[in-house]
Amino acid sequence: MAEAELGEALPRRWAHSQGVAHRAAEVRRLVERDADLLAAAAVLHDVGYAPRLAVTGFHPLDGARFLRDEHGADRRLTRLVANHSFALLEAEERGLREDLATEFPLLDDPLLVDALVYCDMTTTPAGDRTTADRRIAEIVGRYDADSAVGRFVRRAAPEIFAAVERVEAALAAQPK
Repeated sequence: MAEAELGEALPRRWAHSQGVAHRAAEVRRLVERDADLLAAAAVLHDVGYAPRLAVTGFHPLDGARFLRDEHGADRRLTRLVANHSFALLEAEERGLREDLATEFPLLDDPLLVDALVYCDMTTTPAGDRTTADRRIAEIVGRYDADSAVGRFVRRAAPEIFAAVERVEAALAAQPK
């Protein structure tokens, strides 16, 4: 589904989604019972960027609505996609906070939510591995500082770094 929506229209976004899915496979042991859910959210998290799906222009909301309305996707999956990488903060910048929070409340599963943030924020737009610091710098460099994304990234950066640190600590505590 993600490949069909992103592959031709946005090949770089598709490459990023594939990289995020590879990261999800690497951390699946942290969320054992939800490993398949994490994998699905990882590959689908940016599907809302697809031109035909961009209704509001806010990809987490557009993607989650597409998954829910056109595919009857699992509610937990749509909620993960809608809220990936602290999307609620960006929704606030865009005047969509109430829509996002009402339609797709944040999951009460902090490790699963953090795992998706980790996978997204340690993957470059080309799908390669990176650090959260470099990923945030790349996003900041791509958007105008006064844009909704620019403001969002500055606000979300401490939360993103904290989520990545929590996942790295959980991975380090896992038996080898």
